[in-house]
Amino acid sequence: MRDQVLWRKTGRIATLLAERLDIDTERALDLLYNSRTYALLVNPESGLQLQSDQYVLADLIRELEM
Repeated sequence: MRDQVLWRKTGRIATLLAERLDIDTERALDLLYNSRTYALLVNPESGLQLQSDQYVLADLIRELEM
């Protein structure tokens, strides 16, 4: 069940990223999957899974701006 929840969360974050950057969802998924933020998201010890989609998106945007 945890995998399904994470899968849905990943999809929501990718959709939000695509809207924010005005890119297609496939490109947003690529950016997300290849980010430090995603590595933290899939690590339950980081606690990032417990944060809101908007919080994770803000973290990802900051990472992409670096």
